[in-house]
Amino acid sequence: MIGANLKKHVKEDNFLTNHDDEFNQKDDSPKSGKDFKEYVLNSLHEEPTSDKDPEAQSIVEEEPQPRVERRNRRDDSQKYNSRKKENNMVKKIVIIVSVALIVTVGIAAFSFYSFFKSSLKPLDPKNDKLVQVEIPIGSSSKQIGQVLEKDKVIKSGLVFSYYVKMNNISDFQAGFYQMAPNMTLEEITKNLQAGGTAEPEALADGKITIPEGYQVDQIAKLFEENTKVKQDEFLALMNDENFFNEMVEKYPKLLTSAKEAKDVRYKLEGYLYPATYNYYDDKGLKDVVEQMINKMDQVMAPYYDVIAEKKMTVHEVLSIASLVEKEGVTEEDRRKIAQVFLNRLAIDMPIQSDISILYAMDEHKVHLSIKDTKVDSPYNLYVNTGTGPGPFNNPSQEAIDTVLNPTPNNYIYFLADVDTGKVYYAETYEEHLQLKEEYIDSKN
Repeated sequence: MIGANLKKHVKEDNFLTNHDDEFNQKDDSPKSGKDFKEYVLNSLHEEPTSDKDPEAQSIVEEEPQPRVERRNRRDDSQKYNSRKKENNMVKKIVIIVSVALIVTVGIAAFSFYSFFKSSLKPLDPKNDKLVQVEIPIGSSSKQIGQVLEKDKVIKSGLVFSYYVKMNNISDFQAGFYQMAPNMTLEEITKNLQAGGTAEPEALADGKITIPEGYQVDQIAKLFEENTKVKQDEFLALMNDENFFNEMVEKYPKLLTSAKEAKDVRYKLEGYLYPATYNYYDDKGLKDVVEQMINKMDQVMAPYYDVIAEKKMTVHEVLSIASLVEKEGVTEEDRRKIAQVFLNRLAIDMPIQSDISILYAMDEHKVHLSIKDTKVDSPYNLYVNTGTGPGPFNNPSQEAIDTVLNPTPNNYIYFLADVDTGKVYYAETYEEHLQLKEEYIDSKN
């Protein structure tokens, strides 16, 4: 400790001695003790130089280091917090953008779905004003859709094209058509399949679209709804002997067996082909009904020889086809059902179709009672054998074809699950009862 104090005093003496010399050498003017004191005090506040006191300089240089380190740590902390805020901000922006995209895509998808769904409906259900539409030869479904949209018959040509592809619809024909904005896509496609005219015709006063499997009574209502013809007027023509005989003379292959039938409700039931027809006030009802008969004759033309080979009549074929039209949904089931009916006829067994009972009762039911099956009518095929007095509705070409080209099988019975539409077949009555218990009775 003594050595250290001594060293300190030596340094202080050297410091004072050195400054004294510097003070005296500064200038030659007389200096007082007060001046020297102020000079020394000022010198103490000055930073020592490396030449005069290296040790003191080291001390001065080392003292600021802790402050620099603290400042660096503070700067690093500020930078970290800044980056953290930036990252959080970026995450928020990404989330906001992602949510916005999801919402936008969702809205776009919903809008497209709504547009697609609405485009499947008639453009204007209340507008039955006909327009002339020309479908050029070789037009694709997309091009046909564009024409229909341009002529303001449908809402979207694109949706029409999708509808055609989804339902596997084809065989459209070129020509001139008369269509209205209140027509459904199904009606339009069937119209296009049936074919138009080679030349444009005067716009009709009304248009009648007959669905497959419609009965004469239902067609009469369509006429009253779409033309000036009343139901009673139409039904009267259906039983007009003079008109019927006139049609037999024009279409003998089609109507000869119908003329020989007895106990029929309407002589032309089954002979009015389901399609779309133009009605003109100046031409009258007989003209459009003949169009229907003529169309059926064209459809049946390829089958006349086949019918003769099978030793059947047109009347029998159309009667069975009218049952198949209502009993089956898919083409596969229709061909199987047609064979079931033919199997029963071959062994002189009643067809026992519910469709015959409903026609005999002139009403619609989902399930028949035992009493219903005993209704007194020549159309009751639960009691009577054969095909009955005549057709029970106006069948489509597909139903007609299934009768002449059925799927071979040995089934005698079939039943359908009304909930699923699936049809079950059986060769024996015992098997049929088991299926009935499982798929019909257990659900009721």
